[in-house]
Amino acid sequence: MTLPGFPDAAPVAGLIGGGLIGLAAALMLLGAGRIAGVSGIAARAFGLAESSLPRGQAFAFLLGLPLGAAIVMHLTGAAVPAFAGPVTLIVAGLIVGVGTRLGSGCTSGHGVCGMSRLSQRSLVAVATFMATGFATVAAMNAFGLAVLP
Repeated sequence: MTLPGFPDAAPVAGLIGGGLIGLAAALMLLGAGRIAGVSGIAARAFGLAESSLPRGQAFAFLLGLPLGAAIVMHLTGAAVPAFAGPVTLIVAGLIVGVGTRLGSGCTSGHGVCGMSRLSQRSLVAVATFMATGFATVAAMNAFGLAVLP
């Protein structure tokens, strides 16, 4: 299924992926009694924050993110995304990590878990994420730096 103007869109895959993310967040909340925010779990895994989640489980969660993606790519034959090199990804990841600590959470924690609980802090955070994303795309297009056509 394709969308007009978006030939590479995959709405069914997106719907399935979103449902699985929601299910995982619900299972984490119901099963472990904690929010499935990746930045909080990463902080726990690296000993930067205390929580009831054991460090081993936090590391397992973090390892499952890229391993799950690799398994899906292998099973579906999807191409490896090649939009940035390893150094760019590491630097970007560190910058995002600092931002998530300053913002008391990441997009997964605020966007998936916080918004579903109608958290005011999460509503403001997600509005800020979206506005910043829109402004970044507009600026990149204005300066001719768009990555995608």
